[in-house]
Amino acid sequence: MKIHKIVIPTPYPIGDVNAYLVKGDRLSIFDVGPKTEDALAALKRGVNEAGYKFEDIEQVILTHHHPDHAGWVDAFPDAEIIGHEYNDHFLRRVPEFMSYRTKFYREHLKLQAVPEKYLEKIVESKDALKLYGTTPLTKFLTDGDEVPGHPGMKAIYTPGHAQSHLIYLDEYSNEVIGGDLLLDQVAANPLIEPPTDLSNRRPKALIQQQESLMHLRELNVAKVYAGHGENIVEVNELIDKRLQKDEMRLQQLIQHVNSPKTVIELTMDLYPLHYKTELGLTLSKTLGYLDCLVRDGLVSEEIINGVIVYTRN
Repeated sequence: MKIHKIVIPTPYPIGDVNAYLVKGDRLSIFDVGPKTEDALAALKRGVNEAGYKFEDIEQVILTHHHPDHAGWVDAFPDAEIIGHEYNDHFLRRVPEFMSYRTKFYREHLKLQAVPEKYLEKIVESKDALKLYGTTPLTKFLTDGDEVPGHPGMKAIYTPGHAQSHLIYLDEYSNEVIGGDLLLDQVAANPLIEPPTDLSNRRPKALIQQQESLMHLRELNVAKVYAGHGENIVEVNELIDKRLQKDEMRLQQLIQHVNSPKTVIELTMDLYPLHYKTELGLTLSKTLGYLDCLVRDGLVSEEIINGVIVYTRN
């Protein structure tokens, strides 16, 4: 796979994000950074260093909808914009979807006993929404689809970190453009997001992410071109390390379920230093671990007075 990596700055703690320019039957760029001026400058510089101009790029292909990956779709007005259909909700941001999204978060955060004073900060995410592009998709990809213009490359649906997440496997080189599924230095957060069917059912993001990682392990790929950090060649070893870390966290968390507790209480137990500044992320992680403990029959959940309470079995 002929691929050129472009490193783009972001305003997020994760740091730089990677875009990948791939020449096949068409010239495509996979992910495009957040919609900031610094990111645009880095994107332009990277494309020029590869010997191209923005106008030469025929396709923008997204791994997922998060703003550090989907911001500068607007820089390529003549290109096809391609990815999972769920991306479109965040690029179009029609009022009906945004209202549904707010209602979904408010209802689920109340179930988790999050105090009212924290709700708006988590729900609105207005700063993040500013970093999205506004150009909608021109083509949707689903699991198993071949990527247009790249014979032998297929999309694989890998939800968990994002409900829109796709990785792209080149079957000739046995390499993957992996988005945020597997990163070299950190585990991507299993974020709480509305489901793809726009129902009120909360996706169990960490369980999804673990299943996606196990799917990647089964593929036995030679290399992952990751969304952040360095390329990964010891792929299966790193996947095992990530899954083992999850198991360790599960064992830590179950020690805190020493009496019936809510998600917010367990988040405060598990992340006493970080929950105040990163409540959304730490809640997502704690809820993901609780979903795993319920799945494994170690913990039970029930709704009491409008709040989910967890009890050790």
